[in-house]
Amino acid sequence: MTIVSRFAPSPTGFLHIGGARTALFSWLLARHSGGKFLLRVEDTDRERSTQEAIDAILDAMKWLGLEHDGEITYQSERADRHNEVIDQLIEAGHAYYCDCTKEQVDAMREKARAEGRKPKYDGSCREKGLEAGPDRVVRLKAPLDGVTAYDDLVKGPIAVNNEEMDDMILRRSDGSPTYNLAVVVDDHDMGVNHVLRGDDHVNNTPRQILIYKAMGWEVPTFGHVPMILGPDKKKLSKRHGALSVMEYEKLGYLPEAACNYLARLGWSHGDQEIFSRQEMIDLFDTANLGNSPSVFDLKKFEWVNAHWIKEADPERLTDMVMDFIGRELGEEAAASAPRDKVLALVPHLQPRAKAIPEMVEQARPFIVDAASLPYDEKAVTKFITEEAKPLLQDVLNRLEADETFTHDSLEAVCKGVLEERELKFKVLAQPLRVAVTGTTKSPSIYDTMLVLGREETLARIRRALDM
Repeated sequence: MTIVSRFAPSPTGFLHIGGARTALFSWLLARHSGGKFLLRVEDTDRERSTQEAIDAILDAMKWLGLEHDGEITYQSERADRHNEVIDQLIEAGHAYYCDCTKEQVDAMREKARAEGRKPKYDGSCREKGLEAGPDRVVRLKAPLDGVTAYDDLVKGPIAVNNEEMDDMILRRSDGSPTYNLAVVVDDHDMGVNHVLRGDDHVNNTPRQILIYKAMGWEVPTFGHVPMILGPDKKKLSKRHGALSVMEYEKLGYLPEAACNYLARLGWSHGDQEIFSRQEMIDLFDTANLGNSPSVFDLKKFEWVNAHWIKEADPERLTDMVMDFIGRELGEEAAASAPRDKVLALVPHLQPRAKAIPEMVEQARPFIVDAASLPYDEKAVTKFITEEAKPLLQDVLNRLEADETFTHDSLEAVCKGVLEERELKFKVLAQPLRVAVTGTTKSPSIYDTMLVLGREETLARIRRALDM
């Protein structure tokens, strides 16, 4: 059987970490088996669903690389089909009209609760044979006995006594189909045979199975993944770092790092921590999905991101750095930034960077000329001292005489200055670093000067000496 999975977000907000992980698992389930991964937007909540949220979800899916097969299904466009199925259920005797008011149903539930029974609708209209009319809902005529059971891909066997479930509403009094009905019809019509979703849907599944059986449709295979918790083991929230997916893009995370980290939140393959996209596809197995809540750890996420930055193509990272320069410093700064210098610098920044903004910060001294270079006043006071200036002057004189300007020649110049004075390298390193970058942090001083180039390096040392 070809696996057909789906992701069905409600566009009432942006795509957050939990939803993104669900989408990833469903995508991996389909891709591992060579099946199909479908996307449905459940936009029936007209008051809360927005085009902005739909666009944000689609942007996040695209950024993560979770491409879907076929056209997107919009649930709001399928109300006629949903009602058609409800009418079929009525005609077949599996559903009925009910005119009980909300107050009457509440009273039924209170009475049941007081008598120690399950608080539910008591089926008052079940055999009345009511026709369609104002303020009437349609309810499913659920089995009164027996068990509804299924084998959950994550949680294992689950069974619910049918007497625990009431005759749920399929169509509201305003004529709109309910969530459980619409989901079943959409999944059936889309050919979905594997539903992997959050465990907040566990209670919906037996109800949805009853609709499948009433229609004589094949029931999909269901799996419910546990929620993600914060480090304090409480429900994940913004204070834990539970931002929308695209916020992590803005923070300079790579999509391959996001997918890698999300996959490890509830799925494992031995002790392996780092997975390429193809490795995840090849190795994914629902048998390795955990049954316990996962804990979101931003430090671990940073570590994974740092790994993928190290592995990334410098050309691609340079494009990202240039883009972030535009975001953070303005388009004018990005337009004037020398891309060739950034490209030369990126390989020296990759080993230490946790995110793109760090690379932008370290790239700043390299995208301005000597006259515009900002200097950290505290660094200047501490390192460009009267004792350090003769060393810098000597370095300048020797560099002016050095036409080769290679890593070896730069090292020879600095060693020569230090050996004549019997000084250690640290005495010169920081003054020289502050002189050419304006800060105390940069790649190795030789690599820094090589990226800057001979003339720019000389101009910066001269400026530092004039301070």
